[in-house]
Amino acid sequence: MAETVQSVDRAAPARSRRARGAKAPGPKTGAAAPEAAPPAADAGTLVGYYRQMLLIRRFEERAARAYTEAKIGGYCHLNLGEEATVVGLMAALRPTDYLFTNYREHGYALAKGIGAERVMAELYGRSTGVSKGWGGSMHLFDAEARLLGGYGIVGGQVPLAAGAALAVSYKGGDEVVMCQMGDGTTAIGAFHESLNIAALWNLPVVFVVINNGLGMGTTVENSAAEPELYRRGAAYRTESLRVDGTDVLAVRDAARTAVERARAESRPYLLETVSPRLKGHSVVDPARYRSKEEKEALKAADPLARMALDLADAGILSADDRDRLDAEVTAEIDAAAAFADESPVPEVSTLFDYTYATPVPGELRRLPADPVFGS
Repeated sequence: MAETVQSVDRAAPARSRRARGAKAPGPKTGAAAPEAAPPAADAGTLVGYYRQMLLIRRFEERAARAYTEAKIGGYCHLNLGEEATVVGLMAALRPTDYLFTNYREHGYALAKGIGAERVMAELYGRSTGVSKGWGGSMHLFDAEARLLGGYGIVGGQVPLAAGAALAVSYKGGDEVVMCQMGDGTTAIGAFHESLNIAALWNLPVVFVVINNGLGMGTTVENSAAEPELYRRGAAYRTESLRVDGTDVLAVRDAARTAVERARAESRPYLLETVSPRLKGHSVVDPARYRSKEEKEALKAADPLARMALDLADAGILSADDRDRLDAEVTAEIDAAAAFADESPVPEVSTLFDYTYATPVPGELRRLPADPVFGS
């Protein structure tokens, strides 16, 4: 359905510089993809995207606070600064499409439609969480929403996503698998093996590299001989594109192209979004490797603040409307935190309940203090 009610053209200038693509169906690769005219977006859609981005921002800010209060254990990685990328990618998927992510996945769970209460409860390690309290921040999972993990091992999700795409293809389904990863993942063997097999076997999978410019504290330029990571698709004759990850419409449109090509042609696609994170690698990283000038530049490029300004300039979202949305979202996050606080911790007896999808004969369920050969 065409979006024609009320539109904003702020994405148009960014589109002229934001996308670089390579089509690779045959032996020659690297040809520039033609620029498409930027489609309009109706006011309701734009405000909806802004609200989702705001929800992710306030959720992550509350998670950071809860971590300092020792309510969240283990590691905790936030999507602060990546909200436009998260929302744009999820807007391109159907509810039946599958999603695999790395450990920086809170925002993806929210944008996939999982309630903030269940996500926050999982961060708190409570039985009402999406993984029953046993997964924590890095291992969100919801089969009904088709979010098939959060993975703590760098690149661990990439071969699994290829496998899920093989299952879709084998069954003759029309679902697409999206596999999100960080820029550092493109240097490991599993990334290249998965792209290779996906191209050989014509799998409906979209590999998405979230390039925030840093692999922990090392810049992409200092760790990758080819820092334009989307170009790596050319080695596997896989079409690829690089997009401005701070522009929610640019990400949505690029992701739609990738997803629908994978769906229609059963071919893989490599999408790179350039999405600087506003904070350190994890909650405990003070990001001292960044200069004052770099921090100021990041602040100026904040996608949430930019979108609020653009919507105001277009007459779509007034200051009062923005304050009202912020109050609504803050109340939702406060309620999620209260729900998590009040939820019970999981019973120790349920520790092994979700190790396997179906019962396995002889499954070991011995706890560390249990005798090896019984009583």
